[in-house]
Amino acid sequence: MRELTSIDQVTDACGDDDLIMWAAQGMKPGIRAWAHRDAVAVASPHASRRHRLAVAGRPEHAVPLVRHALAEVGRRFRPFGDAELIDAVAHAIPELDKPHRFSWMTLRELTPPAPGRGPGDRSDGVELPAWLRPEDDPQVDLLLKEASPESYAVPGIPGVRRWAGIRSTTGELLAVAADAWSAPTVGLLAGVATAVPARGRGLGERICRFVVEELLATYGRASLMVDDWNAAAIRVYERIGFARRPVAAARFPQPGGHDLFDD
Repeated sequence: MRELTSIDQVTDACGDDDLIMWAAQGMKPGIRAWAHRDAVAVASPHASRRHRLAVAGRPEHAVPLVRHALAEVGRRFRPFGDAELIDAVAHAIPELDKPHRFSWMTLRELTPPAPGRGPGDRSDGVELPAWLRPEDDPQVDLLLKEASPESYAVPGIPGVRRWAGIRSTTGELLAVAADAWSAPTVGLLAGVATAVPARGRGLGERICRFVVEELLATYGRASLMVDDWNAAAIRVYERIGFARRPVAAARFPQPGGHDLFDD
């Protein structure tokens, strides 16, 4: 096992894999990474409100690397990576709970919108998407509580950098999305939500396109995480151009069965 101490070493070890590069966060203080043959693991505390151990490589190399990394950083970190790999890790480390499956999605170029799905104009009763101000945070918080109460991204927590929103022409906040936990070369889209009365009008796609365009300009590529049951959201992301990657995360049992955010 060898420890990686620079982002260039991580990039070489993972082949610029977007999930690993996101977890590495530019190797800012607190991030640790290791390689073993074709496997790489990155311990990333508070990455999207979890202590994540992002891992890639063949199982025969990744499993001993995960064991080594967990011995270094502790059991609060959750192995996270391609679904089949995490299944193999959990099988080899039976103390881990059954992996939770979801999807990681990435794009490097937006797909042009279909007719009627562009940014819109005031004729349909809404303003163009725009970045919000810090004083708008209470409105974002209220919309999320009503429309997406399980959102990992919420105003005011570390890593959530800025919010974008769409308002009605009367000033009501109708849809939001965030640039959150982005890495130097991988922007992360999070906190996507549309007010319940405003759904079915394409506002979710509009706000996502606005934020993703900014993420691409700033970071070069954009990624997101989405639950597999959320078919409506996945359809929107695929229309924008995101490609879906089945992933999973495993964890050690928590005291009392609680699954608390690692804030």
